Amino acid sequence: MSAVRNLRKLSRAALLSATPRNALPDAIEHVAKVHRAHHPEADLRPLRRAYVLAESSHRGQMRKSGEPYITHPLAVTLLLAQLGAETTTLTASLLHDTVEDTEVTLDQVRTEFGDEVCYLVDGVTKLEKVDYGAAAEPETFRKMLVAAGDDVRVMSIKLADRLHNMRTLGVMRPEKQARIAKVTRDVLIPLAERLGIQALKSELEDLVFAILHPEDHRRTRALMRDHAARADPLTEIAAQARRLVREAGIAAQVLIRPRHTLSVHKLLLKRGELGPGDFGRLLVLVGEDADCYAVLGELHTCFTPLISEFKDFIAAPKFNLYQSLHTAIADDRGRVAEVLVRTRRMHRVAEAGVIALGDPHAASEEAVPEALGEPAAERTDPTRPGWLSRLLEWQSHAPDPDTFWTELRDELAADREITVYCAAPAGSEPGPAGGALPLPAGASCVDAAYARLGEAAHRCIGVRVNGRLTALSTVLHDGDAVQLFLESAAGGSSGPSPEWLEHVRTPAARIAIRRWLAQHAPGEDGRREPGAAVREHDGAVPAPGAHEPPEAHGAPGTHRAPGAHVARGAGGPPGGPDPDAPGPDSPDPGGTGGAGAGAAGADPAPAESTPVVDDRPNAPVRLARCCTPVPPDAVTGFAVRGGAVTVHRDTCQAVARMTASGRIALDVRWQQSVTGCRVTLYAEALGRPRLLADLTEAIAAEGAAVVSADVEPPREQRVRHTYTLQLPDARGLPALMRAMLRVPGVYDVTRAVRRPSAI
Repeated sequence: MSAVRNLRKLSRAALLSATPRNALPDAIEHVAKVHRAHHPEADLRPLRRAYVLAESSHRGQMRKSGEPYITHPLAVTLLLAQLGAETTTLTASLLHDTVEDTEVTLDQVRTEFGDEVCYLVDGVTKLEKVDYGAAAEPETFRKMLVAAGDDVRVMSIKLADRLHNMRTLGVMRPEKQARIAKVTRDVLIPLAERLGIQALKSELEDLVFAILHPEDHRRTRALMRDHAARADPLTEIAAQARRLVREAGIAAQVLIRPRHTLSVHKLLLKRGELGPGDFGRLLVLVGEDADCYAVLGELHTCFTPLISEFKDFIAAPKFNLYQSLHTAIADDRGRVAEVLVRTRRMHRVAEAGVIALGDPHAASEEAVPEALGEPAAERTDPTRPGWLSRLLEWQSHAPDPDTFWTELRDELAADREITVYCAAPAGSEPGPAGGALPLPAGASCVDAAYARLGEAAHRCIGVRVNGRLTALSTVLHDGDAVQLFLESAAGGSSGPSPEWLEHVRTPAARIAIRRWLAQHAPGEDGRREPGAAVREHDGAVPAPGAHEPPEAHGAPGTHRAPGAHVARGAGGPPGGPDPDAPGPDSPDPGGTGGAGAGAAGADPAPAESTPVVDDRPNAPVRLARCCTPVPPDAVTGFAVRGGAVTVHRDTCQAVARMTASGRIALDVRWQQSVTGCRVTLYAEALGRPRLLADLTEAIAAEGAAVVSADVEPPREQRVRHTYTLQLPDARGLPALMRAMLRVPGVYDVTRAVRRPSAI
C-alpha cells in the first residue's frame, strides 16, 4: 500500500507542475525505473506520450475514493511493469480507460500509437449498457476473450485493472462489493490461474475472500499474526538447506515463501489444524534444469522425504505453463517443510505467466519457449493454450449472453487440463499430428468426440479407450488413447440423446447437443424429425451408459423385425413352457423348456431339417438349441423321452457331459437332399438407431428368413441381438455371418452356444 500512496503523491505533483519537453513526468518515473529493471533497452518515449494523453484526457475526473482518476491507470501500469510486461502493454495500460471514459477515440489511439496499442485498448474497453442493457457485462467479457485469442496481453491488462479496482473497493456499497467480488471469483481469478499469473491471482483471491467471507478472513489473519509472533521453524530448516546445497557445490538461493491468506485457510480446512511449518514453504532457485534435480537429490538424501508429496511439474508442466519440483521433507526433529525447486526463469513464468512471454507476435521469443523446452520457431504463439482455443470455438456458437455467461463459468471451474490421443475415425477429416487433444479434467468420451469431430460427433455410436470397448460416458484420464466409432453418414438417422448432456464437461459439446435437440424436437405425434436419435428405434443406446431396456411393440426388452416371431419371456411358447418338455435339470440340454439365449419360442425341430438316425429311421429328430447344428456339421444324437432324438454338434460340451454320464450316443447323418436349415446367431454391437433394421436387411439380402429376433437390454453402450434364421442352404452360413459383421456398429457375430448345466 505504501507504493500506491507514493504513486498518488507523484500523480498529484504531475498535475500541479510543468514537465520539460521530452522528459518523463515525475508521476511515471517510478514506473519507468521498474520497467527498465526488466527491459534495460526499452524505449520510454511511448510511455511519456501515453501518460500525457491519459492525464490530459482524464483531467478533472475523480475516482469514488476522491483521488484524481489518473492514479488508476498509473497503478495498473505499475503492476504490469513489476511483472515484467513489455513497453507496448504498458503503453496500452496507461490508455486503457481513455476511449471508454473520455473523448479520445480508437482512431486517435491508432494514429498516435499504432495498431497493436489500439487493439489492446479496444479489447479492454467495456460495451455500453445503453446499447446492451443487462447483457453488457457478459458481452464485454466475450469481446475481451475473443480479443485475447489474438493477443493475450488484453487479458493481462484486464486482470491488473481488476486488481487495482479490488484494492480500492472499500468505497463502494456492500452489495456492489459483493457483486464485483463474485464475478472476480468466478471469472477473473480462474483466468489468472489459467494464464499462470500467480502474483495477481493470489492477491485477488485474498481480496475476494475478505469481502465474501469476512469472518473466516479475520480468523485466518489472526492465526497468521499469532504465528508471526513466534519463532518460525522454517528459518532453521532453510539455513540447513543453504548449507547443504553450498557444500554440494550447487549455486542456489533458498528463500522462505509465506502462504497468502486464502492458502492458509484452505490448508486449515484440509488438515483441521496447522503446524508451525504450515504457514510458508521453502523456495529454492537455481540456474539450470539439471540443478533442480541435483538439489532434490541432496534434500532427499540429507532429510527424510515425504514421498507422497513429491510432484514433478518440470517433466510434465501444468497447462498454465507452470514448472517446478514439489516435495516435502522432515528434519531430525520431525519438523516438516514443503519445498519448491525451480530455475529463475521458471520462477518468472510461475509469477507472471503469459506476461513473462512478452509480445506473442514477436518473431522470436527467448523466455518461454526455452522454459517449456521448445525452440522458438516451433511455437509462434505460446500464449494460445488449448483451453483458450476451445473457449474461442464454443463461444462463437453460444446463442445468447446468458448461455455464454453460464458456460463460461462452468468452463473456468475446471482447475486443470488433460491430454488424450484421439485419431480421426474412418471417413472423417484428418486431425492434428499425433491426434493430441487437450480437454478439461473430468471430460468424457462424448467431450472428446465433439472436440475432435465437431458436429460429426452426432453420429458417434461407440468408443474404445486404451483398446477396450467402453461407454461414451466414461471419464477420460491424462494420456488415454481414444478410438471413436461413427455411424455411416449415408444412414442419416443418428443423433445425440438428451441423456448425453449428463455426461459432457465442455461447453462446446453441450451447446452442439442442445442445438441438435432443438432442431429435432418431437412433433405433435411424438416423433422426432428425420435424422433424430429416437429411443424407440432398433435397440439403440441413445445415451452413454444408459441401462433402460428398449421399447418395442411386444414384450419388454424385445423388438419385432418384419415377419419375425418375437419371443415372450426367456423361452417357451406363450402361456408357459411345454409341460412335457425336459426341464433345466433334464439330461437333455437342447429341449424346448430350456431358458437359454437362443431364439425363445422357436420350434427346435423345423420340418426342413432332415438329419437321419440310422438305427431309428422313424424317430422324430430335434436340433439342440445349445449348439444349433447345421449341415455339414459333424453331429451326434441322444435319445430323450417320448422316443425323440436330440442332435448336437460333436464339439458341443453337452456331448461330452452326457457321454461321461453313460448316455448312449447315436450315429446321425445329414440327409443328402437337404434344402434348408435353421440356425441361431448372436450379433454383438454398439447400440445405435436403425441397428435392427440394418441387420434384418443384411440377413434378407443373403436369402435367409428371420424366424424370431430378440434384443437384450443394452449394457454400457453395447447390445446383443439374437436371431433364429432359416437358411435355404447351410453352405451360405459363413457368407451370412460376414454380411452381418459388415453392418456398422456390429463387432462380433457367433453361433449360439449355451453352456450346459452341471450334473
